[in-house]
Amino acid sequence: MSHFLAERSVSPGTGAEQWVVVDAATYALHAQACAYLASLRSRGCSANTERAYAGRVALYLSYCQDQRLDWAAPRFVELAGLQRWLISEPLPARGQRPSLVPRFRSPGTANAVMTVVSGLLKFGAVHGWVTPETVAVLAEPKQLFHLPPGYDPGEMGQLRTVEAASFRFAFTDPGYQDLSSGQIAAMIDSAGRARDRFLIALLACTGLRIGEALGLRREDLHLLASSRVLGCGTAGPHLHVRRRTDNPNGALAKSRRSRIVPVTADLVALYTDYQYERDTAGPAADGEMVFVNLFRPPVGRPMSYPNAKDLFDRLARAAEHPFRPHMLRHSAATAWLRGGVDRDVVQRLLGHVSPLSMERYRHVTDAETRQAVERVQALREHR
Repeated sequence: MSHFLAERSVSPGTGAEQWVVVDAATYALHAQACAYLASLRSRGCSANTERAYAGRVALYLSYCQDQRLDWAAPRFVELAGLQRWLISEPLPARGQRPSLVPRFRSPGTANAVMTVVSGLLKFGAVHGWVTPETVAVLAEPKQLFHLPPGYDPGEMGQLRTVEAASFRFAFTDPGYQDLSSGQIAAMIDSAGRARDRFLIALLACTGLRIGEALGLRREDLHLLASSRVLGCGTAGPHLHVRRRTDNPNGALAKSRRSRIVPVTADLVALYTDYQYERDTAGPAADGEMVFVNLFRPPVGRPMSYPNAKDLFDRLARAAEHPFRPHMLRHSAATAWLRGGVDRDVVQRLLGHVSPLSMERYRHVTDAETRQAVERVQALREHR
């Protein structure tokens, strides 16, 4: 099914990149879908978010066309049908050899699609393309009996009733995947180039998002013991994470707040190796972006997210286990928390605004539960 496609477009005048949804046969723009994606850009969402939303919108429009539904006026039963279809329809085979075992979307992926569909319909209602009656079926009141940490229910409990999405699978969230220190070290060793070793180590050491790492400029790296000569009073090697909307590779820091993240001497050494590799790559020696193409044209061009994804996918296939940039962020957070670092400090290192964002990072291991039981037993025996 490919009635609508998510496509990356480049402005011939400015070179600005954006994502659009087009008809697969005629490549005509779907005006309302493109307006919705433009609204994401106006809110400062990253190019990766825009790309993901474009694919989900195209999937929804294609489904509606297949089912002969009006995308702007789906009924409750039709949206429920879409929700069921998302987890029951086999995914297309990867590569040229079809897999003997069909793959299906997870409930979490289906929820992500339904969230985007709801966003598109609500956006359409604001602009008169979708009726209020359609939007009314997207949410229903829900009473909160178990409040999340930090949630204020109001003096009379009036805030316990919230609007909950109508089309959302309930499932057990396994939490974030992380990697052991041994797995991370093996990945760094298996990366054949200094640039790639530095990128992996950087994400593991600092917990940066991949967009934050690809958006780094040389002026952001303060790797000496003192950076006073650079006008920075922060002591020790560190880097600055800054949100910029003019990065040539479209990389965007999610948080609008700048932050400072310390780095280790080992990471500084890996950066030195990378700079030697970069200085021998001709045009790549110059330029303000930290991560650039070194091994394929155009050499010196800022490294893009697809470039990084190809690198991580290649290493994952060789290692025969998942390996994604965000797993390194989760690994850093888990290691900090398990090492006894205060949650407020970890929150600041990661650039999270809300403390609620920290809830899913703490992974409890079987060894820790056994230690807890044995510790209590030992205390009882000594009484």
